[in-house]
Amino acid sequence: MAGTRDIKRQIVSVKNTQKVTKAMKMVSAAKMRRANDTMNATRPYAAKIREVAVNLSGRNDDEPHPYMVVRKEVKTIALLLINSDRGLCGAFNSGVVRMVAKFKDDHPDKTLKLFIVGKNAYDYFKKRPYEIIEKWTSFGGKISYETAKHISDSTTASFMKQGFDELYVIYNEFRSVSVQYPKMEKVLPLSFEGNETQRDYLFEPQPAELLEQLLPRYVTFSIYHKLLESAAGEHGARMVAMDNATRSADDMIKRLTLNYNKARQAAITKDLLDIVNGAEALK
Repeated sequence: MAGTRDIKRQIVSVKNTQKVTKAMKMVSAAKMRRANDTMNATRPYAAKIREVAVNLSGRNDDEPHPYMVVRKEVKTIALLLINSDRGLCGAFNSGVVRMVAKFKDDHPDKTLKLFIVGKNAYDYFKKRPYEIIEKWTSFGGKISYETAKHISDSTTASFMKQGFDELYVIYNEFRSVSVQYPKMEKVLPLSFEGNETQRDYLFEPQPAELLEQLLPRYVTFSIYHKLLESAAGEHGARMVAMDNATRSADDMIKRLTLNYNKARQAAITKDLLDIVNGAEALK
């Protein structure tokens, strides 16, 4: 068993680490609430812009918008990965990485290209045989609409130049503080098939002209909303991870304290035995 001095040094070290994890948990909790509030505030607009886009595309009798044109043959697929810049957030980042690996295994005949948001994913994929078209890092968890627009402009421009045939986004869907689920959604080409609500709108000017202005905004806002979900999920995952680390530190402190008391008691007992044996030897 280690000496009392060594055990006491370990206890102090663990207590200092516990202070850090507690502080990180509190910071992540505050950031998560702000990100969650922003995410929830955007949902009505996201639902409305999709509703209008669905109705416009259904009434357009002209040539379809370039964002909605399906390529005859899909040879190259681009993936937009949304991850975090920092670690210490449990399995938040690894879920996206595993989904990319699974997608590659499921499409062995396709060429994959990557757009990456987040330093963590970039550091992982730059060491592996993937073509990275563009990366965005060092946001510090602060997501703005301008950031989403920059990402949207870059991805859509590459799509229009035939840089790839389809674009999917992989991100962590925020379901609750403790649950962030890796999810994949197709972004380009746009498709509004399904049970969509059709409303009797009067459009001015014609649907084709409106789609020209609306669809780029729709793509941008779709990416923006996913960035917000990922940000909220990141802070939630880090809050849970730091809470678990704080609890583990507390358990470790209890075990070390028990060992310290045992070592201290053993030292006292040894000293008493030495005194008794010395007294007996003097008789």
